[in-house]
Amino acid sequence: MQVLADLVADARERDGVLFRSPERSTPYSYRDFATNAWKGGNLLRHYGVRHGMRVAVVVGPKEPSESDDPGYLRDGPDALLAFLAAGLDGAVVDMDPPSAVDATALVAPAGWLDRYTLGPGTKGLAYGGPVEDPTVAQFERELWSENPLQPPGELAPDDALLAADRTYTHGELLAESRRVAADADLDAETTVAVRAPMTSAGALVAGLLAPMRTGATVVYGDADAADVAVADGDAPEEVVIRPAEATP
Repeated sequence: MQVLADLVADARERDGVLFRSPERSTPYSYRDFATNAWKGGNLLRHYGVRHGMRVAVVVGPKEPSESDDPGYLRDGPDALLAFLAAGLDGAVVDMDPPSAVDATALVAPAGWLDRYTLGPGTKGLAYGGPVEDPTVAQFERELWSENPLQPPGELAPDDALLAADRTYTHGELLAESRRVAADADLDAETTVAVRAPMTSAGALVAGLLAPMRTGATVVYGDADAADVAVADGDAPEEVVIRPAEATP
């Protein structure tokens, strides 16, 4: 696995649960999530996302409350789906965008869209809702009608994927995910609790890419103790991966 498309295609053929949350009534399977990542890539292409373009993604719950902070998963992995979808199109993804967004697209919780000023060429897509602005696309609703096939286009390991403290390539993030998975002994029986903001390279590697390459299950929200945690601070798990230690 050298590019994101390899990881998603492999996940499409896996059995088992990728995501589980106390706030979600049914688990999210590998097959469904990978298929939706393909659909998301095709959806974003309709709004002009292409190789090398910038896509901003805000991590949050479908219906944020006053106590919610950007970056944390609670009731759905929509932001992680958008990250994969944009990456499949060859876009460079910013998971911690500034309030003034200069990108081809912004994907964010509907309740937080008013926090961001979109550039003249930026398309807004919202998850959760309802979405009252007719210029904003409803991410989940439009996703379901999309083509469930891998988006077209070729990716290379040295293509940029994530804009964070620096720009990280597909190859760097996938190689680090292999190391983290091996060091933490992740496999299809492992549960990984995400207790850190999913905005940094290290958090995405440890909380998404490494579990996906091994068949592990990611749990988020107010989850009970898992086998492994991705956390900056204290965690009930015996094995804790610090995002800083999972950064290429």
